[in-house]
Amino acid sequence: MRKLLSIVVMVWLLLPVHFSIAQEESVLLCDHAVETTVQDNFGGLEEKMKQLVAAGVPGFVIGVESSKGSYYGAAGLAQIENRVPMGICHLQYLQSISKLYLAVSILQFHETGALDLDLPISNYLPSELAAWVEGSERMTVRMLLNHTSGIPEYNYLPNYISVLLQSPEHEFIPEDYIELIKGKELDFEPGSKYSYRNSGYVLLALMMDFLTGDHAQYMQEHIFDQLGLENTFYRNDSNYLTYPNLVNGYWDRFSNRIIENSSRLQIANVSRLVGDDGIVTTPRDAIIFLQALMKGRLISEESLSEMKNWVSDSNGNPAYGLGLDYSEFAGEKAFGHSGGGLGAGSQLYYFPEKDLYFFMPSIWQQ
Repeated sequence: MRKLLSIVVMVWLLLPVHFSIAQEESVLLCDHAVETTVQDNFGGLEEKMKQLVAAGVPGFVIGVESSKGSYYGAAGLAQIENRVPMGICHLQYLQSISKLYLAVSILQFHETGALDLDLPISNYLPSELAAWVEGSERMTVRMLLNHTSGIPEYNYLPNYISVLLQSPEHEFIPEDYIELIKGKELDFEPGSKYSYRNSGYVLLALMMDFLTGDHAQYMQEHIFDQLGLENTFYRNDSNYLTYPNLVNGYWDRFSNRIIENSSRLQIANVSRLVGDDGIVTTPRDAIIFLQALMKGRLISEESLSEMKNWVSDSNGNPAYGLGLDYSEFAGEKAFGHSGGGLGAGSQLYYFPEKDLYFFMPSIWQQ
């Protein structure tokens, strides 16, 4: 449903319950609910948003920037228990959209000449860590970026899932995720096919730690600070996921329309993820980032073309580039990324034929 509601609104733009209390976190009231420069063009969007709330979607935000103007609007609640209205200045979870930011930072580092995308990842890791990953001498940086490496997925492992759900306060460190797949055979020969892997982006984050000293600080300096993203945060301090303007998260655990507050589990999980997740931001900051990427303000035109060098899925359709997802909505191609977690979901896309940027985060994950 979370992805469906994003698709419903995107399609509308492109073409001419019940609640239970579990583990809420306090959320500050946000002053702004709507900002727009072109009410005539996007006025009908507010009605669509109201319809989604009436249908049971607890809270979400939509940001749109196009050649016709802009629209930023919020609907529903940022926290259900205290009836805190959603605002466009609330922080939202990006989840796997964070991969796109990491990929950009890797391409920036590549442009310095210190990293070759087509050399094995083992060249850019501590030898002990490289030895944990079967076939690391055959998988390149590019293969990890476009999910063709064959690296096993830590997210699928029962021992990881059981710890996550039964002991959410367990202190994972980044190397723990790689140790979970230590010595495991590759799922397929590197470079032979596309299959989405979170493990690959954890390994890429550890690679950037090895090369730069701190991948999060490198991202801060070369993306957030460069663009003036004052409301985008990633591992900048140990309490960044308890900032008072961060939304709560809700989970329909059994897909029965009973929504539970999963904020503490969400925070515990996201705070330990690196590379494949972890960023929180506002709608305006998210769109500024994507605009800067597509307009050549973060990487060169040559690097952007590399990002759009799509690998195909099992049906032969373009699926993924270097940290960049290829999708189609209502027949319109879109470049960006999506993400979902234990209480949040987000979509961030650019529609080149419409010159339209779209961001939609929600506080509900089914």
